[in-house]
Amino acid sequence: MAQTLIIETLKRVLVLVLVIAGTFLLIRSAPGDPAEFIAGEAASGDPAFIEQLRIQMGLDKPVIVQLALYLKNVAMFDFGMSYREGHPVLDMILERLPNTLILAGAAFVMALVLGTLAGFTAAVFRGTWIDRVISLGSVLFFSSPYYWVALLAIILFSAKLNWLPAGGTQTIGAGYEGFRATLDFIHHLIMPATASALFTMAIYARLVRASMTDVANTLFVKAAHAKGMLPRRIWFRHVLRTSLLPITTMAGVQAGQLVAGTILTETVFAWPGIGRLMYDSLIARDYNVVVGVFIMTSLIVILANLVVDLLYRFVDPRTRAA
Repeated sequence: MAQTLIIETLKRVLVLVLVIAGTFLLIRSAPGDPAEFIAGEAASGDPAFIEQLRIQMGLDKPVIVQLALYLKNVAMFDFGMSYREGHPVLDMILERLPNTLILAGAAFVMALVLGTLAGFTAAVFRGTWIDRVISLGSVLFFSSPYYWVALLAIILFSAKLNWLPAGGTQTIGAGYEGFRATLDFIHHLIMPATASALFTMAIYARLVRASMTDVANTLFVKAAHAKGMLPRRIWFRHVLRTSLLPITTMAGVQAGQLVAGTILTETVFAWPGIGRLMYDSLIARDYNVVVGVFIMTSLIVILANLVVDLLYRFVDPRTRAA
């Protein structure tokens, strides 16, 4: 296990370095000059002032030199300074990261629990109207554009029914503290987390149903029925447990994607996380912040997949034998 952990960690480090280099070069090749953007905000078009800004930002050096210096700084956990805000990029990311992790974590748990429950119910009652309704709902949520579902949710639950807030993390001017502030935060979390979970929940429901249907037709399950074992025990102990392997793989992939895909969620619902930070920084050509957010999301995705690979060794004994 220790040898496997070292090898897998080194592989992930190499992937992370390639991601950093690729992202850095892509961002640098994008049109637009951050020095000109900042000079424009300062209402100054003086070429000397713009050139001075470029020297301060290190943009006057060749791109390869900039990349080498950036990789060296990242190795020392220095993501540079924000061109626009003048604050350390790492501090700006860490300040907003908890909001993103809470949103992505809530969406992940909701999608995993409800998706597995829906898929389990559809598999148990396959061929009935319950199975058809769940399958239809899964296809509907899977094929619907996320931003369309999010906007409909805002119109219905916020504008029409006034049940849930349209965005943000707290009620402005309420001044809640303690437990009341926590409830207010959860109240703001419900709609963006649910909207984020619907697409992934549909995937889990279809995957669990298909996997459990295949397992239910295997010989050892038929033998359990022939022995007179209780159907409830068969479904939970044998069918569902055996079907967890593909769900574990998908859960690891989706856990990272939920964090990486928060830019759309946080933009629609004005959620102050790293996704919204990257969007605002991209508009402002704040390269250091954009690359820093990419590094952080890539690191989370890589760690999520590493945990799944190691978890497989405990879930599936055949992996350890191999």
